[in-house]
Amino acid sequence: MLIIDRLELDFQPGLNVLTGETGAGKSILLDSLGFVLGWRGRAELVRAGAEQGEVTAVFDLPPDHAARAVLREAGLPETDELILRRVNTRDGRKTAFVNDRRASGEVLRALSDCLVELHGQQDDRGLLNPRGHRDLLDEFADAGSLLAATRAAWRDLGAARKAMTAAEAALDAVRAEEDFLRHAVAELDALDPQPGEEAELDQRRRLMQASEKIREDIGKAHDALGYDGAEGLMANALRWLEDVAERAEGQLEAPLDSLGRALNELAEAEQGVARCLDALTFNPTDLELAEERLFAIRALARKHAVAPDDLAAFADGLRGKLAALDGGATDLRALAQAVTDAGAAYAATAAQLSDRRRTAASALDQAMAAELAPLKMERAVFTTEIEPSEPGAQGTDAVAFCVATNPGAPSGPLNKIASGGELSRFLLALKVCLTAGSTGITMIFDEIDRGVGGATADAVGRRLASLAADSQVLVVTHSPQVAARGQHHWQVAKRVADGATLSTVTALNGDDRIDEIARMLAGDTVTREARGAARALLAG
Repeated sequence: MLIIDRLELDFQPGLNVLTGETGAGKSILLDSLGFVLGWRGRAELVRAGAEQGEVTAVFDLPPDHAARAVLREAGLPETDELILRRVNTRDGRKTAFVNDRRASGEVLRALSDCLVELHGQQDDRGLLNPRGHRDLLDEFADAGSLLAATRAAWRDLGAARKAMTAAEAALDAVRAEEDFLRHAVAELDALDPQPGEEAELDQRRRLMQASEKIREDIGKAHDALGYDGAEGLMANALRWLEDVAERAEGQLEAPLDSLGRALNELAEAEQGVARCLDALTFNPTDLELAEERLFAIRALARKHAVAPDDLAAFADGLRGKLAALDGGATDLRALAQAVTDAGAAYAATAAQLSDRRRTAASALDQAMAAELAPLKMERAVFTTEIEPSEPGAQGTDAVAFCVATNPGAPSGPLNKIASGGELSRFLLALKVCLTAGSTGITMIFDEIDRGVGGATADAVGRRLASLAADSQVLVVTHSPQVAARGQHHWQVAKRVADGATLSTVTALNGDDRIDEIARMLAGDTVTREARGAARALLAG
């Protein structure tokens, strides 16, 4: 990465300090870490002559670490060790891996929010961003359950409003066609078409139309089958044969049986023909009535663009719309009451959240006053301002951290009022207050001690050490007082090898650490007095 060839750092729990001369490469280390975490920053991090740059970061994840939820949501392997790796090629292509699985920059940034915080004088990702102040106050107030209840109440209110809006729109649509609905239902009720009726009417109509042409022949056939025709002749033949059957020595038994069966079949045929004649016998007005109803059903089906057999169901649907219209006012009153109830529930929950925030804001302001005094800012005033905002899922409050650097001076946003050195101390004090008792995140302070020295720098160092008691803190510093408070000390330096400038990082202990702090005190020429002062600082 730019002036880094290959470098491996094993940061430890507690306070890790990185020191070195200006331009040694401390900022590049932070750029590299930001790169693997998906932060937006320097676009090109590939060293001259190399095809690509690669950064890997390894984190230990406790069982309840928030990063595990991000991994589950992204469908990535969830293990006790989280390995992030990101590659940047010379042509600008970037590829990220989480636990050896391809991942997007969005996933890296979501993980980084749970893993690392960067604080400095350009702290636009953290404490200086007003958009995050409400979240920070809620965390300080331990308002998670109230915030969840407020979000749920907001969702319920939104659902109630949506249901009422939909009902009003549906009712307006029905009202727009009320005249049509009432006329259509009256017309359908008057006709009362039934499923299958159209086909039945069509069959009857065709039969009546054909009856006049076929009834005469059917009548002749009926006469031919009756007693004056085939039935009479067969009956006579049966009688004559029965009279002589005893003298025929059994020769007529089979013919007699056949004639009996034939007479039975003939009788059934004659009855069927008679029934057909009865069916073909109708009042001439029956045809007119059948045709009139058939045509009415077909016309109504065409009018409403449905099949004749579907008219009854279509009528039921229209009746349902009328019922909704007639009961719509009652339904709207019930939905309006539901909106009122949901609004009251939301307002009550949001009010509880606001009370919790105001109580926490007062406690935070007091905690900040206690922290600012040792940092030589006892005259400064920190206030957590809470103003009404548009209701939403996070309640009805807008939160902003403001400061007045001197009594009587106007109060304003933290990043606009404080000077560079003051801003660093404000951020440190605020971070100490907000992270009391929190664990599981690595905090990085980039030259947060800039612009302070002496007793103030010592106070900064002590606050950083206190902050690192239950967490991991990385500090890039030029202050010997801050460096002396570190539990682990790393020196960043540049060297030239084979015409190339490379940055190296060395862990310092013992005399090497004394020499580095002495250099920070005295400059290029390290004196015996500077070493003595360095030992005194380290002794605490």
